[in-house]
Amino acid sequence: MQDNATEVTAAGIARLAGVGRAAVSNWRRRHADFPKPVGGTETSPSFALAEVEAWLRKQGKLAEVPLRERVWQQLAGHPEGPVTALTHAGCVLLLIHDRPTVWLNVSAGSDERLAAMLPGALEEVLVPRFGAVDRRRGVHGAHGARGVHGQRGVHSGAPADAASGVHTEAAAEGATPAVNTQPPTHAASPVHTPPAVNAPRSVNSPRSVNGPQPVNTPPAVHAPAGPQLLPSAPLLRGAAELAAELGARQAFEFLLGRHLDANPRQYTLTPAELAGLMADLAGPARTLLDPACGTGALLRAVAPRPDQELYAQDSAPDLAALTALRLALYAPATVRGAAGDTLRADAYPELRADAVLCHPPFNERNWGHDELAYDPRWEYGFPARNESELAWVQHALARLKDGGTAVLLMPPAAASRRSGRRIRADLLRRGALRAVIALPVGAAPPYNIPLHLWVLRRPDRAPAQPELLLADAGQFATEGRGGPDWRAVREAVLDAWRAFDQAGRFDERPGLARSVPVIELLDDDVDFAPARHLPPATAADGAGALTDVRERLGETLRLTADLTPPPADTAQPAPRWPLTTIGELARGGALVMRTGGNGGHARVPVLTDHDVLAGTDPSGTLPESEEEPVLMQPGDVVVPVLGGGSVARVIDDATAGAALGRNLVLLRPDPAALDPWFLAGFLRGTANNRQASSYASTATRLDVRRLQLPRLPLGEQRRYGAHFRALDDFERALRHAGRLGEQLVRGMYDGLTDGTVAPG
Repeated sequence: MQDNATEVTAAGIARLAGVGRAAVSNWRRRHADFPKPVGGTETSPSFALAEVEAWLRKQGKLAEVPLRERVWQQLAGHPEGPVTALTHAGCVLLLIHDRPTVWLNVSAGSDERLAAMLPGALEEVLVPRFGAVDRRRGVHGAHGARGVHGQRGVHSGAPADAASGVHTEAAAEGATPAVNTQPPTHAASPVHTPPAVNAPRSVNSPRSVNGPQPVNTPPAVHAPAGPQLLPSAPLLRGAAELAAELGARQAFEFLLGRHLDANPRQYTLTPAELAGLMADLAGPARTLLDPACGTGALLRAVAPRPDQELYAQDSAPDLAALTALRLALYAPATVRGAAGDTLRADAYPELRADAVLCHPPFNERNWGHDELAYDPRWEYGFPARNESELAWVQHALARLKDGGTAVLLMPPAAASRRSGRRIRADLLRRGALRAVIALPVGAAPPYNIPLHLWVLRRPDRAPAQPELLLADAGQFATEGRGGPDWRAVREAVLDAWRAFDQAGRFDERPGLARSVPVIELLDDDVDFAPARHLPPATAADGAGALTDVRERLGETLRLTADLTPPPADTAQPAPRWPLTTIGELARGGALVMRTGGNGGHARVPVLTDHDVLAGTDPSGTLPESEEEPVLMQPGDVVVPVLGGGSVARVIDDATAGAALGRNLVLLRPDPAALDPWFLAGFLRGTANNRQASSYASTATRLDVRRLQLPRLPLGEQRRYGAHFRALDDFERALRHAGRLGEQLVRGMYDGLTDGTVAPG
C-alpha cells in the first residue's frame, strides 16, 4: 500500500506548512486544485498526506516536510489507527536498537519484501527480549517454541499461565490479539471502564475456583503478520530514518509523547516527578512489578541495572504492548509485559518481587468482589465492594518477597473509610504498612485532591513495638498550576523515610512528619490520615513564629503606606492622544510578539497565566517537545489571553530565563522605541481590555493585537512608565501584606485553640 493511505487533518496541514488553520481554510476556498477530502467528517475532513505534500511543494509553500512531522502524520493517519501504527513502529525500533544489520537487510527492496521478511526478523528480537511459551510444558521461557505470537515469563522458572511478550502459538490456542482487541479495563493510565468478565482461564489451574485463575492472558507484544505490516511500510521506513537522527529510544519516546499529547482525555499519566519519588521510596531492587502499568512511567523511573527484571501488566492490551516496548528500549533489563485484568487474571501468580510500584485505578466498584471472595491474596481481610484500593494493596503485598517494599498511590479516603478499618488495623498490627505520606494538592491527577503514598513491606518477622511514619508534604504546594515544589517534597519525604526506615522511629518535625506507635491508631476508626495526627507547624512553633510574622507584616504595612500613590490631579482635561495598536507596532518592528506553550528538552521554570494573575514566581512545567520554549528576558511584557482581567507583567531579572507558559503572549519592545513600563501600564487599562476582548463565550479571550497605545515620544513614555512602575511596587506590597495577614490570623486562631498562645 502506498503512502497516500495516510490521512492528515487541516490542523496537521497547518503544522506541516507552519501556518495557522485559518490559512488552510483560505487555501481550500481560493485554490480549485487543493486536494479533496478523502475521509473524516464535513466539519473535520481529512486529506491524503501524499497529495497535500505534493500540492504544498507545487505552491512553493513547503520545500520538504520535516522528518519528525512526516513520521508523526504517517502514524496519526494510519488506516488501522495510531495505536496499531505506534506498536508496529515500536517493534521495528526495538529491532533497530538490538539488531541494526538485520533491519538493513530486511528493509532493502520493496515494501512487499519488507512486509514478508519483517515478521521473522521481529520474532528473533521479541522472543529473547520478552520470552516465549513452551506449549508442551505450559511454562514461560526465552527459548520456547517459536511462532508468530509470544508469551511472557514469570520470575525464576515458576509456573506461568499468563501470556505476554511473544506468544508462539497464540493463534492455535485462541489467545486474544494484543492491540485494539479489548477496551481498556483498569490501568494506571487509561480511562477506567468496567473490566471484561470473560477472560479465558487455564483449565488446569491449581487455585480454587473462587480465587484468581492463572490465565492465558493476551500477549503484550506480538510480531504482526506480513499483510498487517504492509500498510505500515512507509511509516516503518520513516521511523528508521528518525532513529538514525535521534536514536531508537528517543524516536519511540517522541512518537509516544505526541500520541499521549494528542489524546489527553484517554490517559491519566503519572507525573515523572512523582514516579521518581515512588521509585526512590522503594529503593534499589532487582525484580520489580507494576500491576497497573499504564504507560510505564513508574518502572521507567527505576534506576536501570544489568540483572534487572521488570514485570508489567495492564488490562488495556494497547497500553501493555506500548509499555513493554518502551521498557525494552529504555533498559537492558529483562522485560515481561502482560495484558489482562490483574485482580481477576493475575499474570504472575508465583512472582515474588523485590519491589512493587503501583498507581491503581481509584473508586472501582466492578473490581471482582463477587468472583474473588476466597482469593488467597486477602491475607489481611476481604475488601469491601467500595474498597478496591485495599484489594490492590493486598495484591502488591502478595507479590512481594519477605522484606520487599511496595509503594502505592492512594486516594486520601482509603486512610479513613469505615468500611476498610479492619483491613487497615491488620496491616498495622502485622507491620505491613510502614508509612503514609500526604502529597501536596496538584501532585497527580485528580489534581484537586491531596493524594497519599502508602509504603508497605511484606513482614519477614512480627515487629515488637511497631510504629507508623506519618508525613504531610502539603506545605510544599504552590499557587501556580505547575504542581508542587518537587525538590522540597523529595528532600523532606526521603529524609524522613530513610531515617525512619533505619531506626524504626522518627522524632517529630512539626507540621511535617512524626512516627506514631501503632497502638495509638488502633481505635474504632483506625484513621491514619497524616493531617489528623500532625500539629500545624505554626501552632507547634508557638508564639515565637507568630511574633516574627507580625513584625514582617508591620514592616510591609509601613512600606505600603510609603508607596501609596499621591492624590490624583483631576483639574486638567483628559488628553486626546493619537493611538496605535500592538499589531501595528509589531508590523513596524517596534516590538516582537511570541506565544508560549512549548517545553523543549531543557527543564526550566515556566511562568503560567496563574502566576501572572497572582503575581507569583514561575511555578509551572511543560511537557517536553521538539520545539524550543520561549525564554523570557528582562523588560519583556507578558499578557494573559484568557480570563478577562486587565493584567500585564514586566519581566525582571529574577524571572528572566523562565519559559513562557500556555495562554500567554510575550511582547518584547525595542528599547529605542518603547518603554516596557509604559507599554504594560496602558495595556492594563480596563477600557482598552474591553475593546480588545471577545465576549462570544463564557471564557473571555483577549486579542492582544487589538490593544491600543498612545503615540508618545520616548521621554514622555518614560515619565508615564515611572508612575506605572510605582503602582506595580504598591500592588506587590499589598499582595505580600495580604499573605502575611492571612498567615498571622490563621496562626493566632490555631495557637489560641490549641493552647500554644495565651490570650493577652
